[in-house]
Amino acid sequence: MIRAGATFCLVLAVAATPSWARDSRLPRHVGDCVRTQVKDVETRLQGGDSDEPVPGSGSAIKFTNGGYQVSYETVPAVEASRPGDLLRMCLVAIPQDCTPGDVRGREYRVTNLRTHRSWRLPDAEHMCGGA
Repeated sequence: MIRAGATFCLVLAVAATPSWARDSRLPRHVGDCVRTQVKDVETRLQGGDSDEPVPGSGSAIKFTNGGYQVSYETVPAVEASRPGDLLRMCLVAIPQDCTPGDVRGREYRVTNLRTHRSWRLPDAEHMCGGA
């Protein structure tokens, strides 16, 4: 038998789910923003048989909404991020005149809501039409 109190708690738990937990897509239009989380912080390159990080090769970060950003430079704000950190991700630029299907080069401004640090990076090492 289900008690009314238990049902009420279940409803509250669903209603109290923060919007960032329900929003798992990438922003689609310039100016759109979403909430997501850090999935993993990496170096730009991994080497060797064990996929070890290559220090000094730049920063890379993966997001729980499927997003990814990368830089040839080490980005301190990215390096300060940790898996699970809540983020605000905004699409700030989409390259123009790309070959159909080549969607590389979208730029996102991301703010880590734990550290209050921000960065702006593309989603690929090369823009559309690049290597």
